Amino acid sequence: MKRRVVITGRGAVTSLGVGAEPLWRAVRSGKSGISRIERIDVEDFPTKVAAEIKDFEPGLYMEKKEAKRMDRFTQYAVAATQLALETAGLPDGAVSRGRTGIILGTGIGGLETLESQHRVLLEKGADRVSPFMVPMMLPNMAAGMIAIKYGITGFVECVVTACSSSANAIGDACRSIQQDAADIMIAGGAEAPITRLGMAGFCASRTMTANPDAATACRPFDSNRDGFIMGEGAGVLVLEELDHAVNRGADILAEVVGYGCTNDAHHITAPAPGGEGAAACMRLALADAGLSPADIQYINAHGTSTELNDKTETTAIKAVFGAHAQRLAVSSTKSMTGHLLGAAGAVETIITAYALKEGFLPPTINYAEPDPECDLNYVPNQGTAAKLVHALTNSFGFGGHNASLVLKAYR
Repeated sequence: MKRRVVITGRGAVTSLGVGAEPLWRAVRSGKSGISRIERIDVEDFPTKVAAEIKDFEPGLYMEKKEAKRMDRFTQYAVAATQLALETAGLPDGAVSRGRTGIILGTGIGGLETLESQHRVLLEKGADRVSPFMVPMMLPNMAAGMIAIKYGITGFVECVVTACSSSANAIGDACRSIQQDAADIMIAGGAEAPITRLGMAGFCASRTMTANPDAATACRPFDSNRDGFIMGEGAGVLVLEELDHAVNRGADILAEVVGYGCTNDAHHITAPAPGGEGAAACMRLALADAGLSPADIQYINAHGTSTELNDKTETTAIKAVFGAHAQRLAVSSTKSMTGHLLGAAGAVETIITAYALKEGFLPPTINYAEPDPECDLNYVPNQGTAAKLVHALTNSFGFGGHNASLVLKAYR
């Protein structure tokens, strides 16, 4: 029998604020964290808005000397982990070194470091490149720095599966606990892709919006959607074996009961026609949870606001849930947070867990004109109370990666 896994800690750093509670309050009220980009010059880019973090102070979570040796994605991860451990009631030194592990995901890693040090190389020469460049840009360094900070010697690794990274990290961390390899796992993801190079690359791929109006640019499932909105930040959860959590009196947010992982094996960026890979992934997650499609009340969709993703995900949901799809609530909270790439799955798992705990469906904002190919209940513009027991959250990434998680309300 599998050991049960519950969420006891949550930390988030997003454009909607620092902390999981501010994130949830903003999402619940339909507040957008999208604004005009200020950190970099975007005058020559077709995309000029993003879910940019403007109020993050790394010195609140780490020494200034340490912060200078971390890329921003690692800073976000370290901060979110501290917040997650605090909400779990596990302050510094309270975790078992060997029975605690870490799995963090990122899609890109230290892009800002790579870009800035390449500029140093070109302008000042090879001898001026930082000796910290390599460790700062490595995708695994967020997990490594957290392990060092808290003395965690158990199972520690990094997952890189594009926009599925942190959802895969959470699913794999759950399996570590289920298989009795750990009692506590720190899992999630971090991303800091809002750089000149990062924005230029995604603009060149023509996957981002050209709408300059931050208030309406991200409109998942709407017929006028024209591309995704870049986001940045981190989401980290503390996952714990149920009895371990109960015995120490932990406050349990929700239970993770199912995980599915597949690959489209189709195209480097486009989803498989008909959403076969996504549908297979959701079916695996339901089977892992021991549930039927009718047991799910809410889906936190990948919902990127791109032409292909939204209609393909809708098709996949209908393939899996059949007639029940018309009774489901499906929303994309990326309409408020932007797309955090490798951190998206973790942030959306936090949101889904709160939705279950409070019995509230978060909205898809900026939904104005229905798309005939996207014909489900997307909780348009305003959230609503609902009786929720089970929810599913999807994350799909370039390279054909798919990850689905099933959560259950904990009573």
